[in-house]
Amino acid sequence: MNVVFKFKEVNSALGTRLLGAKVRETLLPLIRENDKVILDFDGVEVVSNSFADECLAKLLFEMSLEELMRRTTFVSVNDYARRNIAIAFRRRLQAL
Repeated sequence: MNVVFKFKEVNSALGTRLLGAKVRETLLPLIRENDKVILDFDGVEVVSNSFADECLAKLLFEMSLEELMRRTTFVSVNDYARRNIAIAFRRRLQAL
């Protein structure tokens, strides 16, 4: 089954590690229990590097990049957010 996670329901500005950790704890069971989780960033203006690392890149502690890519898809991500998410994943992968 596919499920959509709407980040806008969290906030339109996603900036802190604390918030990122909280959202990751919500996302992880969704990813594990569903075939595909659509990560919908529609209406989100800002995703900081700290949030992206804590919420998304730290999922790599729970599963491989290949599994994460197979089980999630990103939609409606603006260029600023996309850049910060990519940086967070790149840094986390280098540290593993």
